[in-house]
Amino acid sequence: MTRNIPLFRPSISEDAIEAVAGVLRSGWLGLGPKTQEFEQRFAEYTGAPYCVGLNSCTSAIHLALRVLDLEDGSEVITTPLTFVSTNHAILYEGLRPVFADVDPASGNLSVESVKQKITDRTRAVIVVHYGGYPADIDELYSVARASDIAVIEDCAHACGATYKAKRIGSHGDFHAFSFHAVKNLPTGDGGALTVRSSDHDARLRRLRWLGIDKDTYRRTTSKSYDWEYDVPEVGYKYHMNDIEAAIGVAQLRFLDRENARRAEIASLYRDALSKVGGIDLPPASADRTSSFHLFPIRAENRDALIDKLRSAGIGAGVHYRRNDEYPMYEKSDLPGAELFSSRVLSLPMHMCLTDDDVHYVAQTIASGW
Repeated sequence: MTRNIPLFRPSISEDAIEAVAGVLRSGWLGLGPKTQEFEQRFAEYTGAPYCVGLNSCTSAIHLALRVLDLEDGSEVITTPLTFVSTNHAILYEGLRPVFADVDPASGNLSVESVKQKITDRTRAVIVVHYGGYPADIDELYSVARASDIAVIEDCAHACGATYKAKRIGSHGDFHAFSFHAVKNLPTGDGGALTVRSSDHDARLRRLRWLGIDKDTYRRTTSKSYDWEYDVPEVGYKYHMNDIEAAIGVAQLRFLDRENARRAEIASLYRDALSKVGGIDLPPASADRTSSFHLFPIRAENRDALIDKLRSAGIGAGVHYRRNDEYPMYEKSDLPGAELFSSRVLSLPMHMCLTDDDVHYVAQTIASGW
């Protein structure tokens, strides 16, 4: 009997549902006290000094680039293997994406390729933790510091992951997170930027609210509404709202437990697929833990395997088509990215999977394609 096993499926707790009801009854749905609570709790969770709640990870990356105040045409080294929003944010600021190659085993940026791509126009590098598996952070920061360039970590997949016993979100100056519906910490949508600098924190809070120096909640907590405010620079409408934040506060309590379940699912996949010919499994290392947002395998004749899985009622996806193949970007010679993107596929990974579901997926693969 054919099953229906989706690639992704959100799992929202009853606590989160009740929390949303509380916000709806409160009379304050926008940027307000729940957003402040979420920011504090998420900063504490990641170990970052500051957290700014936003409406998406795309906005977080954009604002990280914005506060760097880079000259038009400055170069930003980045990965071609990511959702296009990572690299669109570079274009938003009038900057030039320069694509480095990736490690064909992990999909993460190759440190050696980053070194080779640095020029006198390079001002930043964006590092994506592909699938939730942390990139080689120490080496990348060392390269960046040697050339005096900024590092922005795209942590959209890596909520709860760790590198050398520290949570992703605490290693550098800018860490962009996603709370999209299918992410490990789902709030329906939303994002955050964790930062070290109090100056960056203050400016980001203005930029997320159109450049206004006082948000509406802060102007309505006194006995009368304060309509006076200043707008020192042009900003954006990028703020988180209290509905998303209420879900985030509730879901954050379960994040480590749910990531542990994702690790169990990954272990089941590894055990069942370790001896299947024609596929390679994702890497593992003792100095880091993946959040397993994705479970990406690499397969010979990948498209045929995807067809086989779909015919068995199993969702499968490709993360991602090389971004430098899209018309707004410059095509680069990236053999590692080509090898990876032509073979990679993502297997179902979410909290609704049963052990039996995982065995069914593995058996379908093991039967050949």
